Amino acid sequence: MLKRVFDVLLSLVAVVLLSPPLMAIAMLIKLDSRGPLFYKSKRMGKDAIPFYMYKFRSMLNNSSGSKITTRDDKRITRIGRILRKWKMDELPNLFNVLSGEMSLVGPRPEVPEYVKKFRKTYNIILKVKPGVTGLSQIKYVNESTHLTTECADKEYTNTVLPDKLKLDLEYINKKSFAFDIRIILETFRTILFGGWNE
Repeated sequence: MLKRVFDVLLSLVAVVLLSPPLMAIAMLIKLDSRGPLFYKSKRMGKDAIPFYMYKFRSMLNNSSGSKITTRDDKRITRIGRILRKWKMDELPNLFNVLSGEMSLVGPRPEVPEYVKKFRKTYNIILKVKPGVTGLSQIKYVNESTHLTTECADKEYTNTVLPDKLKLDLEYINKKSFAFDIRIILETFRTILFGGWNE
């Protein structure tokens, strides 16, 4: 109950305070390239219930190719690179938090295809609500730098995702309100000053 109240209150405050920059971002996205303002991606939520996670669109509309974003990905727009660098493309996740589909802190929600590949581990992870930030999100704040265009899916499946799952399990074992606060503070520090993979 405390976690949910905290999620709602902090998300509401953030949406109100960030309203001016949110509107500015929306204008820049529209000026930079054609297409919708938001990008939605089907993810697996708590109890394996799928939902759509919303982000600001940072790629060219109707881009084909891998679901994985790679280093120097040609699909990313000019404004999209800036949004991704400072994680501002993730701000619409706050509306997923307000709707109850996500929490501020928790395992990062994954697409169904990858959940199927690691079903046994996800049977544990999907017992908790996914989060906007968490241990795996902090470590892989610049995830695309680990992946090359030629074999992104293989690299993600064999190296990055297994490590992220270990971190998600670690969070579940340690989770508490105080631990969530520490993760939120570390998230800001990582975005502003660099993280583990810088």
